[in-house]
Amino acid sequence: MEASAQYTAPPSFANMALGDGTPKKAFYTALVVGSILIIINHGDLLISGAPLPTIKILLTYCVPYCVTIWGAMTGKRSQWLRDNKRSRKQRSEADV
Repeated sequence: MEASAQYTAPPSFANMALGDGTPKKAFYTALVVGSILIIINHGDLLISGAPLPTIKILLTYCVPYCVTIWGAMTGKRSQWLRDNKRSRKQRSEADV
């Protein structure tokens, strides 16, 4: 039986969230998207020089970071499911 046709265990939460450079990609995504959202949502405060709401600013960066991590995790899980579905099909064809 080929190595690609073997069942593999599902990736761990840590592997999906922290593997393949996901945190670095999520950081850069949060930096770009968060900055754009801050300009859109708090541009008037930036221009006037008024103090910015610290909690809202932090959340503005956290949300795109978390969404990027979640998207990467669901994508990796979907790929694992497709790969294992293929391997089960190959095994059943090989048994025939």
